[in-house]
Amino acid sequence: MIGTTRLCFRSTVLQEPCYHIAVDIPNNKLGEAFDWLKSRVEILQVTETSMFSKFEAWNAESFYFYDNNGNLLEFICRLDVPNTSEQPFDISQLLYISEIGIVCDDVNGMAEKLNASYGLSYYSKQPKLDNFMVLGDEKGLFILVSPDRNWYPTGKKAKIFPLEVVFRGNEGREYILKAGAGLH
Repeated sequence: MIGTTRLCFRSTVLQEPCYHIAVDIPNNKLGEAFDWLKSRVEILQVTETSMFSKFEAWNAESFYFYDNNGNLLEFICRLDVPNTSEQPFDISQLLYISEIGIVCDDVNGMAEKLNASYGLSYYSKQPKLDNFMVLGDEKGLFILVSPDRNWYPTGKKAKIFPLEVVFRGNEGREYILKAGAGLH
């Protein structure tokens, strides 16, 4: 469990699959989370002078690291979400998975399919690009990217791998999204 989200990994014969997953933390705990995690894993450099990302349009801040399987993880604070905490940061402060990267050959086509199938809307804080689109809201975002795009903030190319996401739509109905190679 990552907060209120269940994350399951399955064994695979695929070589070095890499997924992007963002985890929301209380919006006043970025520095504490960084200090808590830096003794456990290597935090990735974002710019020459910072290990933190600031997404002004999204009103969010984050930092990145790899898990023990090479997945790109992000701890993110969304400053528009009222979720401050007075507790010291520890693993109990991981709130939920708020982003999952979906790599697809046709980003626009996948976005249209997800809109039609699940009633997802484009994230209002992110302009649509040919190789990068975001669907959902601050409690749950699908990050659609093309295989030619690097996973930010790395030079690692996004690749298509099987992915299954169980989520609740706006009306509370549960859906199962299957994407990537070998899934229909």
